[in-house]
Amino acid sequence: MVEIRKNIRWIGLNDRTTDLFEGLWPLPQGTSYNSYLIDDKKLAIVDSMKSYFEDKFLEKIEKRTDPADINYLIVNHMEPDHSGALPALRRLAPQAEIICTEKAVEFLESFYRITENIHVVEDGETLDLGDRTLKFFETPFVHWPETMMTYEISDKILFSCDAFGGFGVPEGGIFDDQLDLEDYEDGIVRYFSNIVGTYSAPVQAALQKLADVDVEIIAPSHGIIWRKEPEKIIEIYDKLSSMEGEEGITLIYGSMYGNTEEMMEAVANGIKSAGCDNLRVLDASRVHESFLLSEAWRRKGVIIGTPTYDGQVFPPVDQFIQLAKRKKLKRRIAGVFGSFGWSGGAISRIKSIIDELDRKLIEPLKEFRGRPSKEDLKIGRELGESVANKVIAQG
Repeated sequence: MVEIRKNIRWIGLNDRTTDLFEGLWPLPQGTSYNSYLIDDKKLAIVDSMKSYFEDKFLEKIEKRTDPADINYLIVNHMEPDHSGALPALRRLAPQAEIICTEKAVEFLESFYRITENIHVVEDGETLDLGDRTLKFFETPFVHWPETMMTYEISDKILFSCDAFGGFGVPEGGIFDDQLDLEDYEDGIVRYFSNIVGTYSAPVQAALQKLADVDVEIIAPSHGIIWRKEPEKIIEIYDKLSSMEGEEGITLIYGSMYGNTEEMMEAVANGIKSAGCDNLRVLDASRVHESFLLSEAWRRKGVIIGTPTYDGQVFPPVDQFIQLAKRKKLKRRIAGVFGSFGWSGGAISRIKSIIDELDRKLIEPLKEFRGRPSKEDLKIGRELGESVANKVIAQG
């Protein structure tokens, strides 16, 4: 339990044991579930956490107050990593009123069979706790349709739910001024691209809605609490959701027998020779698609290399491409190359997907048979140079 402001406390937990977030995304550095207790004339809890941790969660609450005295359970988001302990809280505090959006009501019933003592709040509605007042902002599809944010007016704290979150357990503190933020930047980018990225347009809408709200502390549901530089995480999310990308190139490839890999080396050489030092090369067969997507989201240029496999894109590369399509990663400068044995086809399939996603495809497209020749490698270097020059020109 950590005090954020007087009588406002973090009562969250750090999870270092779950291997996969949402059963999909690796958690090598773990994750946190941030819940908050507001101890005013009326007691309110903002969000809960996974049911797996409910015993420890309830112990934290009981150290500060009798759960039976809780007046309000603020439900910003119904996904079970945020709401899983809600039934336990309801049993201990049956009189507590659940505060949520209208869309959350059906989730409460279908997930937990909770149908009573629910108060639906409208966008902009306030709740008086005594000395403090909460204000609610609907932020649909950041990242479920029922999501909202809660704003504490006196101390200007935004309990932002999934927005402004990140993967990784904060080590040695929970606040941005206690941590080396460079250690957590990758986790923020990966969390955004993996979890929130599909809903970049709603994130932009939420940023517009909150533009005039005076925020001094951002307290998300996962990751760091921002009390020194809340504008920093806002800027990061603005850039990620507008898909600006750093000046750099992510080169993702697959190779069965080393031929596509040989061409990859030539392409990478061309990128470097053009003066683009921000290059990340990733083997799709050996790097989980979670990290492939994150690195592609990070940089302005994306080059994809693949052999043709059964007349299709090589499966590990195809998994990344389909994920990037599903997550709607756009506005990238793209290049494509690949090899084939008895029949091609992978390059044309990738090109059709790139065309769908508002990405600028840079010539030359190169598909070669067998091992690349000297001329093939020359064209590969030219491809790397062409993409790098375009990335650098855009700044």
